[in-house]
Amino acid sequence: MDYSLTRRDFIKASVAASSLFSILPAKVLGANERVNLAVIGTQNQGRRDALWMYKTGLANIVAQCDVDRANWIQKDLLAKSKNDSNNVNTSNSDEPYCELSEKLDNVPKFQDFRKMFDKMGNQIDAVCIAVPDHSHFPIAMLAMSLGKHVYVEKPLANTFREVELLMAAEKKYQVAAQMGNQGHSGNNPLQFQAWVDAGIIKNVRHVDAYMNLPRRWHGWDIPGYPEGEKLPESIDWDTWVGVAPYHEYSEKYVDGNWRGWYDYGNGTLGDWGPHILDTIHRYLKLGLPTEINVVKLDKPNPYIFPAASTITFDFPARSETMPTMDITWYDGIDNLPPRPNELEKGRTMDKCGKIIYSDDLVFKGGSHNSILRIIPEEKMRALNDRIPRITEKQSDHATNFLLACKGQEKTRSSFDVAGPLSQLCLLGVIAQRLGGKLIFDPETKLFKNNKTANELLTGPPPRKEWQEFYK
Repeated sequence: MDYSLTRRDFIKASVAASSLFSILPAKVLGANERVNLAVIGTQNQGRRDALWMYKTGLANIVAQCDVDRANWIQKDLLAKSKNDSNNVNTSNSDEPYCELSEKLDNVPKFQDFRKMFDKMGNQIDAVCIAVPDHSHFPIAMLAMSLGKHVYVEKPLANTFREVELLMAAEKKYQVAAQMGNQGHSGNNPLQFQAWVDAGIIKNVRHVDAYMNLPRRWHGWDIPGYPEGEKLPESIDWDTWVGVAPYHEYSEKYVDGNWRGWYDYGNGTLGDWGPHILDTIHRYLKLGLPTEINVVKLDKPNPYIFPAASTITFDFPARSETMPTMDITWYDGIDNLPPRPNELEKGRTMDKCGKIIYSDDLVFKGGSHNSILRIIPEEKMRALNDRIPRITEKQSDHATNFLLACKGQEKTRSSFDVAGPLSQLCLLGVIAQRLGGKLIFDPETKLFKNNKTANELLTGPPPRKEWQEFYK
């Protein structure tokens, strides 16, 4: 099959997204009815999401699915759940973990999400998808086609075109869809929008965004794909590989290591970009870039992400107060952006965050829900009377999703919002793979100067038994 789609081919594919599947309406839930939720991916972030959703009191977790039986949430995993519980508000008590593990100990468990939907699809209202990036797309596509609401961890998918299809499917199937960039429901978006509306943030010309903490693949010496290792009996490896190119099992692919491989993940940019760039992208209305330049690649490798990279993204003007601007992305240890002259003496540069440069002001912020401050502090004090006070209260990200499933709210990071943000990061991933300068057309959504880059927009063809999800 030829997967080097033309723009015309791709528009046809998007309009007919997943036409093999029947469109089933989402179940209408009563005001006091809980959402019947299936958790797909129960390790690490999946386990945190499961606890978070459960603690809202709005969901019944009716099924759990993970290709590795050893990851199923059970009583004997209580200690691991407790130690892996960031992103949710927890007390010192074991009660939330005990309660969740006891409940999930008794729900149906699956290794293959397709079998789960076949057996109990009519009992599921929504799914929480927290699996490796390469498996986001088929699970979300099947769930939406069955009328299930979907919460999908970031980035939305493993390729630019998969994200495009998911955005089309969201419109087609009319379900609640939310990407798991949790800070999008916090104070940072409220502040950013209010500061834009008040004219505090305007005429932004440049942004430095950075994540300089160590990653799993840093220090790997990878001459090729690992040789096959003994497969643990608990893992359904064929389902784990899913749509992606098949490689024999290796421990270097699992337990979060997948993020370092181009075939299975999207590196630091795909992992942290949706958190750090979120409000910049949305409230400065950036859309997609016109040019991407690779400034630095440290230890580039055809199989895994570089140890460090510096990449610039150029954006056209959007309005009179939103002129042409660029973002420079830095990742890797000791690959920090230049220290702002405006940063007060004695203040250190964090390992993760953003510096926003406008004509008049410089802003410093972090990731997720971290709010901005104007630097230096004296300038922020001088503007005290003009700075809006944020008094609005809103639901957290999990609650927002579950209330959207019930028709009581709209998801804040819906795919039409989160999709272009994910695509921006995925364009950067292509640049990390190829290096050099890439000229991109946001209208045709194709590169103008690199055939290989256009092929990477779609990625390698899915394995034969997974092709139905792309038709």
